[in-house]
Amino acid sequence: MQIDPSTAADSVPRADRSAWIGLGVLAAGLSLIVVDGTIVGVALPVIVTDLGLNLTDAQWVNSAYSVVFAALLLTAGRLGDRLGRRRMFVLGVLVFLAGSLMAAVASSVAALILSRVVQGVGGAFVLPATLSSVNATFRGKDRVIAFAVWGAVISGMAAVGPLLGGSLTTYFSWRWIFIVNIPIGAAVLIGTLLAVRETKAAISEPGLDVDGLLLSAIGFGGVVFALIEGQSLGWWRPHSAFSVLGIEWPRSAPVSAVPVIGLIGVVALVLFVVWERHRARVGRSAILDVSLFSIPTFSWGNLTALTVAIGEFGLLLVLPLFLVNGLGLSTLGAGLVLAAMALGAFGSGAAVRHIATLLGTSRTVMLGLALEAVGVAVVALLLSSTVSPWLLAVLLAGYGAGLGLASAQLTGTVLADIPPERSGQGSATQSTVRQLGAALGSAILGAVLSIGLAHNLTDQLESVPQLTPPTAQHLVTATRDSAGGAITALRAQGDAGQLGPAGPQVTTALSEGFGDATRTALGVAAAFLALGLVSATVLNSRTRRTSTMESR
Repeated sequence: MQIDPSTAADSVPRADRSAWIGLGVLAAGLSLIVVDGTIVGVALPVIVTDLGLNLTDAQWVNSAYSVVFAALLLTAGRLGDRLGRRRMFVLGVLVFLAGSLMAAVASSVAALILSRVVQGVGGAFVLPATLSSVNATFRGKDRVIAFAVWGAVISGMAAVGPLLGGSLTTYFSWRWIFIVNIPIGAAVLIGTLLAVRETKAAISEPGLDVDGLLLSAIGFGGVVFALIEGQSLGWWRPHSAFSVLGIEWPRSAPVSAVPVIGLIGVVALVLFVVWERHRARVGRSAILDVSLFSIPTFSWGNLTALTVAIGEFGLLLVLPLFLVNGLGLSTLGAGLVLAAMALGAFGSGAAVRHIATLLGTSRTVMLGLALEAVGVAVVALLLSSTVSPWLLAVLLAGYGAGLGLASAQLTGTVLADIPPERSGQGSATQSTVRQLGAALGSAILGAVLSIGLAHNLTDQLESVPQLTPPTAQHLVTATRDSAGGAITALRAQGDAGQLGPAGPQVTTALSEGFGDATRTALGVAAAFLALGLVSATVLNSRTRRTSTMESR
């Protein structure tokens, strides 16, 4: 006997008005978290100059948020299931606002990175609470619409972040990208207390998985640390000393700290999976329900989300640095170029329901990822120090259209077969995978950019005969350590600086070298998006197979 899914959906009770108002409040809280993951990128060149950051510092400002986010999401989702999702949402917003205030007054790179860690803790409690609340509150057609709203917020607000960051940095200061969170967060707290319903899951397993939390934090932190610090500390042989909490790894050591800490991270992640299996086997509460990955749509959907997030968030690290330092745009100009992504995302988000009706959810994801991969690949091919910002904006609008289609539907697809009572685990796992991808994206593409700068800048400076090798090497080091900020300073000096008449020629050569390195990094981003498309193709076949079996 075949069952018509649309008829089954029609028989499910519809959500009332208060549930939709609650969804709006949750979406506003989610917007805070999503925007904060992307708003910093376009302001980074100014922060680099103001606080004296190097490229590694800049990567940590971006990645510290994502690393802590990823490390705590599973635990936060489990606590939300047990103690109440609305309660965890409120706690997360409060912690996030405290981190925002710390970032707004930060006067050093250490203080700024610490504030980003605090923001990451708050965000880790907010994100799974929103998604699991949606999963537990809405059913049938309402659930499809609610997931579309959730996905549109994720994609659209991620693209809005750069424009907001550019505007606030230009007209006020970079500190306002954090200050603006405070009044919005206060309004979200009031709305939550008035409109969001409390939901919990029935959890019979005893205990809190503290060991799992520690292993996941060590694992994620170790792997991301190795990717970010490899270029500066040395991938194998030490390039410089490393010290933390009074413990120093000397430059004279036989091996760099990077492979050691990276290996510790990998081992911790393996032990984490083994430990979670053990917890499930003995009937104890676990922060990761490994059995969820036996559901094909969940496992393939998460693989798709991981590879896509690496490409998407890596792009948001390297492209703003090039637009400001390599292309010479203001932070507002860079924000306007990147805002084209938001226009594309919101435009496709408005049409995604109709497209999904025609193509199906999984094929809509595939179409979106194809647009993303092609868009980034074309940007990488055309990028140069003289490319038109308008052309980049048009190409990024096409990329944004794909972003809106893929994000709005992928989340619902990943969680489609997860039972409501396990929605907290499922949503937290899916969010963790995405945040892990964000951290890896910043780390991997930042490493590719750093390695590319070391080679491409040297090659381009060979075209300036006035430079001696030591001067050329100094320029390469200064440009790489400042994440391109040295180019902006040389551009402002013109031929009146220490380089004299050779100044403009050096600036052009450095801009071209920065463009070459950025082009390579964007090529890697496009490759990860293409891998996501391949995974989404498998997800589509799994989804159709599941639907066929259920209709029999």
